[in-house]
Amino acid sequence: MSSYIRNKSTLLFSVLGLRIIKGVSRFGAFLLFCWETVKHVFRRPYRFELIAQQIEFIGAQSLNIVIMTGFFTGAVFGLQLGGIFKIFSSEAMLGGATGKALTRELAPLMVAFLTAGRSGSAMTAEISTMNVTEQVDAMEAMAVEPLSYLAVPRLVASVIVFPLLTIIFIFIGVIGSYVIAVSLFDVDVGLFLDKIVWLVEPKDIRDGLIKSVIFSVIVAFIACHSGLHATGGAKGVGIATTNAVVTMLLMVLASDFLVTYLQVRW
Repeated sequence: MSSYIRNKSTLLFSVLGLRIIKGVSRFGAFLLFCWETVKHVFRRPYRFELIAQQIEFIGAQSLNIVIMTGFFTGAVFGLQLGGIFKIFSSEAMLGGATGKALTRELAPLMVAFLTAGRSGSAMTAEISTMNVTEQVDAMEAMAVEPLSYLAVPRLVASVIVFPLLTIIFIFIGVIGSYVIAVSLFDVDVGLFLDKIVWLVEPKDIRDGLIKSVIFSVIVAFIACHSGLHATGGAKGVGIATTNAVVTMLLMVLASDFLVTYLQVRW
């Protein structure tokens, strides 16, 4: 009986150790991929046309959904906070509280979620399809570096677009909160704007934009890495896309906690 338990324990630790080793190996390969991609950002040729195409795809085509989500996020936040502030007769604080929450947390996080679900999944599916149909191998045969052609334009475009979308989200979210504050809680327009100026500091905007840049790097790296390592035909494309989106969302949340902790402490 004791030998049976010993064998089971040995098998359990062996499987656990193998999974840990595989996980560390995959994470190391991902870090190497990120490092190689960053190095290619500063190497010729600079593919400005591809970067412009990705800016249009990630940014311009995401603008409508960002505007709609920003307005309703600000409106819902205004409804929730308005009900709380009304208890203390402090409805005028609605603008400042909404602006503070949008700049520091809600805007960069929501933009990252929206863009990961829309553009991140599309990037992964496109690159995965190219990989399983051997188009990536054809690039290498023609002496075209896949990282420079596929990953770098998407990375650079994401870093440019995410902060811009975050700023738009903040602006539209404040408008949504303004509509609720004025129409439902009879907040004076001057007080609404004054509390925003009083509570929202440049540091809040800076911290939110820093988060948006970090989230953009996470989304671009995971999308490109998952796409370039997809296997198994059409089924593999679906699996890679699903895993990539789930990983993006989890990594965005984890990095959001870490960055927020560092910003609060320092």
